[in-house]
Amino acid sequence: VARGEARRDSDIDLLVVAEDLPRGRFERQDLFMEVEESLRPLIEEAEKLGYTIEFSPLLKTPEEAARTTPLYLDMVEDAVILYDRGGFFQGVLERLRKRLEELGAERVKCGKLWYWRLKRDYKFGEVIEL
Repeated sequence: VARGEARRDSDIDLLVVAEDLPRGRFERQDLFMEVEESLRPLIEEAEKLGYTIEFSPLLKTPEEAARTTPLYLDMVEDAVILYDRGGFFQGVLERLRKRLEELGAERVKCGKLWYWRLKRDYKFGEVIEL
């Protein structure tokens, strides 16, 4: 959706950064399902208009979200931040953006997919830290 390539059946990827999350993945999913249930009336309205609403949530604590993951690469280019207390996550993405610039990284389109070339002069076996 954020990249402008949405279809009526596109899923909505959400990264939620919150304090005091349960430790387990399934407990976090259960927590999000409560939020999704509260949105049920809006989801049903969208479905009446021909949209399929499927959320793909990822819930992280601030400590977890502060650690760069490959997931963040496309977010540097495409993320639409809905709420960001104190600019926390914008800062995470900005640090990654600067690191990618230092490396000379580029996002390359291959058909309908994208991949990242993190370093132009990469040598096999070289470790690249983001």
